[in-house]
Amino acid sequence: MRILHTSDWHIGRRLGRHDRTDEFRAVLSELTQIARSNEVDLVLVSGDVFDRPFPPVEALSLGLGALRDLAEVAPVVAVAGNHDSPELFDALAPLLRTQGKGVHLLGAIRRPEDGAMFTPDVLGVGAVVAGFPFLREGRVVDFMRDTGEWYGAYATKVGAITAVLNRAIVDAAGADAVPILMAHFMVGGVKVGGSERELHIGEAYAATAQAIPPGPAYVALGHIHAPQRVPGSPVPAEYAGSLLALDFGEAGDTKRVVLVDAAPGRLAVATSVPLVSGRSLVRATGTWDELEARVEELREHYLDLTIPVGGADPELGRIASDTFPYLVNVRVRRPDGDGSPRRQGVGPRPDEELYAAFVERETGQPPTPAAIALFRQILEEAHDAAP
Repeated sequence: MRILHTSDWHIGRRLGRHDRTDEFRAVLSELTQIARSNEVDLVLVSGDVFDRPFPPVEALSLGLGALRDLAEVAPVVAVAGNHDSPELFDALAPLLRTQGKGVHLLGAIRRPEDGAMFTPDVLGVGAVVAGFPFLREGRVVDFMRDTGEWYGAYATKVGAITAVLNRAIVDAAGADAVPILMAHFMVGGVKVGGSERELHIGEAYAATAQAIPPGPAYVALGHIHAPQRVPGSPVPAEYAGSLLALDFGEAGDTKRVVLVDAAPGRLAVATSVPLVSGRSLVRATGTWDELEARVEELREHYLDLTIPVGGADPELGRIASDTFPYLVNVRVRRPDGDGSPRRQGVGPRPDEELYAAFVERETGQPPTPAAIALFRQILEEAHDAAP
């Protein structure tokens, strides 16, 4: 059988002041065409379908339409990522299950027998898929609550859940079906793309390669935006990566989907299929005259510009924005300063940077690590509660 693995759509994500709806629409259409032309038997979406837990109507419509389009080609299984709402996924699941050849959404972490496992009689193809949505660090999973395994580090919790799912899919697949695990978590040591949500990246949210069990023929992972194979995994395991480059940390990445060829009793073989949709992201440095001379080369790209200047130029941001229609950031580098680029008012600043600047301005001291941690916690709760 042939499987298409995709992840981290982040529908609704903007880039600075730029709306990217048309780019999302184009790349999702390309994705469906790849599924159709390769005659795939199953589609896996390993989390972060949307960029916000409760996406705007246009983003929601685009995402659900893409899932339905893919389901006209093959059954689709999707798990909730850290940007998705588990409650929204679970509410939509019964409404989408009958779309096309079936759209199967999994929002909350569940026991295999309570909805985490999709068997051939459900999917209509010879695969057993276990879904593992994103686990927040402080959340207790009901079916793990009474085990000693639950009281360890985050990596231990992830490993305990994957072990339960592994036993279930291996038993259910037997000799006649392909066992597959799909999950949304970070394995330590992978290359991070730069646009992943900082609240859910780092040691507190890092599992080890040992969390990937030996039973599946393939492990479809989401959460990390840089496409890559998982180092140290005992079985084929891939981060499909994001559909579009979502910030300049991903500039130059070749975005892709993964085609997986699998058969019962064998490890799967994964192949990358590059995606061509979406406007590219470019970092450029030079004097204003040098950059202006490259206007035909640069004007159709999203741009992050760094410009050496001899003194203050309050109009530079406006002039650059007028010259380059897809400008995202512009920074100036002054020879009499500390050498670090300074922003000129194009593009948003990170929330933690704004908070730290505010605290230092009001108190004369930078915020303590404890204050930063509390701010991150409040920010996460506000993000998840946002309408």
